[in-house]
Amino acid sequence: MINIFEVNETNKMISQEKLDVRTITMGISLLSCCDSDIDRVCEKVYNRITTMAKDLVATGQEIEKEYGIPIVNKRISVTPISLVGGSACKTPEDFVKLAKTLDAAAKTVGVNFIGGYSALVSKGMTKAEELLIRSIPQALAQTERVCSSVNVGSTKTGLNMDAVRLMGEVVVQTAEATKDADSLGCAKLVIFCNAPDDNPFMAGAFHGVTEADAVIHVGVSGPGVVKRAIEQVRGENFEVLCETIKKTAFKITRVGQLVAQEASRRLGVPFGIIDLSLAPTPAVGDSVAEILEEIGLEQVGGPGTTAALAMLNDQVKKGGVMASSYVGGLSGAFIPVSEDHGMIEAAANGRLCLEKLEAMTCVCSVGLDMIAIPGDTPASTISGIIADEAAIGMVNQKTTAVRLIPVIGKTVGETAEFGGLLGYAPIMPVNRSDCSAFINRTGRIPAPIHSFKN
Repeated sequence: MINIFEVNETNKMISQEKLDVRTITMGISLLSCCDSDIDRVCEKVYNRITTMAKDLVATGQEIEKEYGIPIVNKRISVTPISLVGGSACKTPEDFVKLAKTLDAAAKTVGVNFIGGYSALVSKGMTKAEELLIRSIPQALAQTERVCSSVNVGSTKTGLNMDAVRLMGEVVVQTAEATKDADSLGCAKLVIFCNAPDDNPFMAGAFHGVTEADAVIHVGVSGPGVVKRAIEQVRGENFEVLCETIKKTAFKITRVGQLVAQEASRRLGVPFGIIDLSLAPTPAVGDSVAEILEEIGLEQVGGPGTTAALAMLNDQVKKGGVMASSYVGGLSGAFIPVSEDHGMIEAAANGRLCLEKLEAMTCVCSVGLDMIAIPGDTPASTISGIIADEAAIGMVNQKTTAVRLIPVIGKTVGETAEFGGLLGYAPIMPVNRSDCSAFINRTGRIPAPIHSFKN
């Protein structure tokens, strides 16, 4: 039973500490839309999305109004399009036609983003998957709300290095295709290792083939709430600190659980998972970096950063799983540079470098996220960074990802502007040592020995 103290506490978290439900995401299976004719596939996809999600935005707005809980985004994720269009799409342009259909459907129902322009190629690529991957630059340049992801490895299968090499080239091509907007297309493209089937957060969301016909996932975010709670225990020992973070994460997750259950009931769609991720925004006071600094760091990126982030991530997850039986997705702390005021400051003054961010990804929720790099960075260097990050995920049995933005025409010392929740970012330096001979080897890096658990 919720008492008046808890109601008042939640109201304070919302009004003063920037607590919000970052997204309600409806996952929709498009497997029934498969056909050998591209026009029929597009028609089926459009009709299914606009039918299933017609009330999603209105329902989210009703819940916001009724409960006073901000719901920042309403989104859709769909079955990986490489599977849906596999029989019909014979060229990259055919897949672009499907991307435009997704974009039109998203605009019709009024969602912010639609994810699932994706391919899962951790062990190998079908012809259709390769065509979709090669279509990504054109698809992201010609759509507004479509997000794309490619899974290039897993703990069970190893790393598909042919896909890693190709994705380095695709990132550069996407940057070039959207150079008039500071290469914004790359902000809508994620390269994964161990991608989850139930992630509600963009740009990496897709509706896994193990999911039901449709589900409702909710992503909750509350860096400001966690920071305010930690402020109350300055100087206390680690036991007190950890208990404080854990209890705060519990309270945040309960808000997400309420919204998820209400959305599920009103839409008549099963509840999937709560993703409790401390997802920052460029606003001051809504920063994961500021949490780490409140824990005791002079500035994020300095000694102790990785340990502090590991502790934060673990306590957030422990609190979340006590609040909901269905915590999933990524859940933990995100460290996107452009979307976090504290990360931006640390990167701008040289305290936070790409190598330190890579170390931090060993213990955080995802990986190298929303990092702007010089526009002349070679594709092979980007592939090398993707391979490094994927290897961390593969060996540690966790999800890792890369969202790098080579900003065409800009270099270190300049700033890229993305707008909205995507924020802005200083162009960070990249190690220029050549790895092309490594990247140009063909085939797969085998799965680690501890993957054999049958």
